[in-house]
Amino acid sequence: MNAVRRARALLREALVSALAQPVGSVLGFVMVAGMCAAVLLTSGRTVAAEQQVVASIDSAGTRAIVVRAEPDAGLDVSVLDRLAHIDGIEWAGAFGLSEDARNTAFPDGAPVALRRAWSDDWAGLGLPAQPGVALGEAAYASDAALAQLGMAEAAGGIAVRGGTAYAIAGRIGTPEHLAFLEPLVIAPQSGAERAAPVGALVVIATRPELVAPVTDTVRTLLDVTDPDTVEIRSSEALATLRGLVGGQLGAHGRALTLGILGGSALLVAVLLFGMVTLRRKDFGRRRALGASQRLIVALVTTQTAITATAGAAVGSAVAAAVLWLSGDPVPEFAYLIGVDVLGVLVATLAALLPALSAARREPIAELRVP
Repeated sequence: MNAVRRARALLREALVSALAQPVGSVLGFVMVAGMCAAVLLTSGRTVAAEQQVVASIDSAGTRAIVVRAEPDAGLDVSVLDRLAHIDGIEWAGAFGLSEDARNTAFPDGAPVALRRAWSDDWAGLGLPAQPGVALGEAAYASDAALAQLGMAEAAGGIAVRGGTAYAIAGRIGTPEHLAFLEPLVIAPQSGAERAAPVGALVVIATRPELVAPVTDTVRTLLDVTDPDTVEIRSSEALATLRGLVGGQLGAHGRALTLGILGGSALLVAVLLFGMVTLRRKDFGRRRALGASQRLIVALVTTQTAITATAGAAVGSAVAAAVLWLSGDPVPEFAYLIGVDVLGVLVATLAALLPALSAARREPIAELRVP
């Protein structure tokens, strides 16, 4: 309890001292606000742009590894079992050989390629995690497929050559990594048919930098009769581009941030040295009345921290508003908070030397100064 009371008394005294010196407090406020605003308007804008670019590169479509197999390749659904426990794979799905499907209401209508699909996670196909219809009896179609089938709504039936019929259970928004299958009609299947032939295999790596090693792993686990009958495509080039973009923008932003923080810290230190000199009689009286050197250091740094906190909050808010109004990307909230915390820490650390200088002054010598 004594420690809490002392902390409250120190905070109250620091706040009173800050209000009693409006000129110094306003200057410190403006410096820290300008520091945080400068960081956000320069490196912050760069970081936000980097986040947008990297987010687009990190999308599932750019982490996709697509295997196209000919009918006689020997690739079957059992490949999913071999991929199930491989690290670095976020999702995998297998698609059967395409079959011409027609709207049962228009037997002579335009056919659309239907593919049976197998996966342990239907969400990767844009479907509910647990489809509400029996697997193997229903199909889902994209907008392009429904238009080609002559269906205004995702309702009705389709049939493939041989008589197998499927009910259209819903509309599917084609994921980016399945765009190559458009117009898309898929019929989810149960996992029992592990020997069913596969015409396309799609694997999503967890991170862009894992695309290359995952591609090599997938190639070794295909277990096909003739490697020339399969084609593997991946976005390894985009993964490399992601690393270059992130590295170059990140290095530029860090250098710029360090320069701004270093210059601002120097200005804050110079300002506080001047304020300490003007208050030398005040510190001398405090020391003569029994204040310890530690108390003087704590008082100066706490006063600086209070002013810096207010300045950082206002500076970041103004900078974020300017970026938003100008249409520029705004950094994430965590980055804004990080800049504020860093700004307060830099200002407080810059106050240490002036605080130590004030604490080491001799009370008698200071009280004799006219």
